[in-house]
Amino acid sequence: MSAESASQNEHYLRVFRRRFRDWRGSRPFWAGLFTLLGGIPIAYLPYASLKLGQMTLSLATTAGAGSLIIGILLITLGLTMWFQAIVRVFAGVATILLALVSIPVANFGGLGIGFLFALTGGAMSIAWAPGAPEAVDAEVAEAPEATDAYETETTVDANGGRNSAG
Repeated sequence: MSAESASQNEHYLRVFRRRFRDWRGSRPFWAGLFTLLGGIPIAYLPYASLKLGQMTLSLATTAGAGSLIIGILLITLGLTMWFQAIVRVFAGVATILLALVSIPVANFGGLGIGFLFALTGGAMSIAWAPGAPEAVDAEVAEAPEATDAYETETTVDANGGRNSAG
C-alpha cells in the first residue's frame, strides 16, 4: 500500500458515516425511526406523571397495560423494519393497525403524537422499495437479445409483432 491510498488515510468517522449511509439506504430506515418514535409516547404517557409546582398531572387510565403492549409492539416493529427489511410490508400493515387501535386504547394514541408518527412510519414502510444497483459499465449492463440465443417459431412471430398461441 502506498501513502497515497485513500483507505489507509481515511478518518474513521468518515468511514463510519459512509457505512451507515450504505446500511441506511438498503432498508426502510426512516419508516423504522418514525415507528419507534410513535411507540415511545404511546407506551410512556399512561405511566407518566408531570409535576407543575404543587400540582401533579397524571394520564393514568385503566388501559395502561394495553398502551404498554401497543407501544412495545410498535418499537419492535420499528426495529424489525431496520434489521429484517424483507418483512417491511407486514411490519407496515401491523404498524398501521396498531396505530389505529391506539386511538381508543392509549390516550388517543399517545395524545395524537404517537398515532401520527406510527401511521406515517407504517405508510413509509409499505411504500419503500429497494433501489436498483448501479450499473458499473453501460456495455456490461446491456443484456443480449433473446432471439440470438433461442430462435423458435414463436419468438420470431412475437418479435415480428404477431404472437401465436400454437
